[in-house]
Amino acid sequence: MNNMNLIPVYPEIFLLIATSAILLIDMFLPESKRVITYLLSLAALVVCAVLSFADLNTGATVYTFNNMFVSDPLSNLLKLFTYLGVGVTLIYSRQYNTARGITGGMLGGEYYALALFALLGQMVMISGNSFLSIYLGLELMSLSLYALVALRRDHAASTEAGMKYFILGALASGFLLYGMSMLYGATGGALELNEVFRAIVSGTVDRTPLVFGIVFVVAGLAFKLGAVPFHMWVPDVYQGSPTPVTLLLGAAPKLATFAITFRLLVEGMLPLAVDWQQMLMVLAVLSIILGNVTAIAQTNIKRMLAYSTISHMGFMLLGMMSGVVDGNLFSAVNAYSSSLFYAVTYVITTLGSFGVIILLSRSGFEADTLEDFKGLNQRSPWFAAVMMIMMFSLAGIPPLVGFYAKLSVLQAAMATGQIWLPVLAVIFSLIGAFYYIRVVKVMYFDEPTDTSKIVATPEMRVVLSLNGIAALAIGLWPGHLMDACTNAIVSTLATFLSKVVA
Repeated sequence: MNNMNLIPVYPEIFLLIATSAILLIDMFLPESKRVITYLLSLAALVVCAVLSFADLNTGATVYTFNNMFVSDPLSNLLKLFTYLGVGVTLIYSRQYNTARGITGGMLGGEYYALALFALLGQMVMISGNSFLSIYLGLELMSLSLYALVALRRDHAASTEAGMKYFILGALASGFLLYGMSMLYGATGGALELNEVFRAIVSGTVDRTPLVFGIVFVVAGLAFKLGAVPFHMWVPDVYQGSPTPVTLLLGAAPKLATFAITFRLLVEGMLPLAVDWQQMLMVLAVLSIILGNVTAIAQTNIKRMLAYSTISHMGFMLLGMMSGVVDGNLFSAVNAYSSSLFYAVTYVITTLGSFGVIILLSRSGFEADTLEDFKGLNQRSPWFAAVMMIMMFSLAGIPPLVGFYAKLSVLQAAMATGQIWLPVLAVIFSLIGAFYYIRVVKVMYFDEPTDTSKIVATPEMRVVLSLNGIAALAIGLWPGHLMDACTNAIVSTLATFLSKVVA
């Protein structure tokens, strides 16, 4: 321990201490002062963001804990957006939780503690440089989310969703762990991704167990992403969870899952790209097709957005499978940075979409069907416009951020020479645009069934408005975010490869 550099781990150490302290403080707070727990949670996120931003500014890559943990530009950039996703979710959920109180199972400090512990798991996943650390972070995140999904103990749908998520999540973790164990055995006991890479490049490793290990690892990752055919948990869990928990599930964890996908497949097994890229291609195509087609039949908007998530994960995988073409890495930076950009922008639009759903919910009422959005423009023109921006962005309509995200992934896929892939993605995106436009039609052209006044806290109105503006502004000026993603990928890959060669 005396020789370990703890500076790269300061954000994780601080969050662990802060979350434990918040949980203890909450035990002694009366229900009328639960706002203190909420404010302390946001303050903890701000401090973590300051620490990670300081690391990002240095641009340095630092390994610690015997190379099990890495702090590099990619990890710090992803952590900043993860803090943003969790922080915005807590702001959106404040009013929802207060309306339901302790008896509703949502106001106690356990909600905030579990959300922060899930965030801690995501941070460890993002910085994991070893099978052990990646799996540790994954389980910390997963166990926290299992509990959050089933937090409303007296709610049958939440309990059922929690059970499904737990069983299928455990199966996914088993797949991933079994794949890691096969890779560990095939590479002669390598746990660090650097050592795995070296062992594969050496050519002395038996290829058969390696390929079997990759199959199980990709299956486990596909479960966590919700890609077809491992998607069966997504719509049920999205629908059954409390809406803030659905947002905790659907936003920030996607960044952490992108991170371990990049770490395991690119940093650990890039020499085997010809094998895992074919698997990702199948997952991407099936996800884009099934996600968009099945979403058309949904009347529950949370379930519709669940199938939408499946299709968007297909697009993200489309970028990941386009990095190595004919054995060269000329397209790698463009492909992986476009996939990263897609993941970040997907989180931004998901936050806004679910933010409006939470805004319309109130005590004893969940705004989770299309009927609940009828005539929203007459009740609140501004938030109807925000929802319209989010729907159009998810559909990939210019000039919103979703359009540029899809365009960058399609350009990366074009570089593979398989023109049918981007053509198929465009066709099914056009089909999928129907269910997004249907939400807009309901908001602007149908008569409202609920004319009650929309009540929201000032901070929620401000943050939700900024969320909508961000989706439009980044779409108009995507260069800064794309440059940040590209620089993070370039720096991380260059440092990793130089370390492997050394």
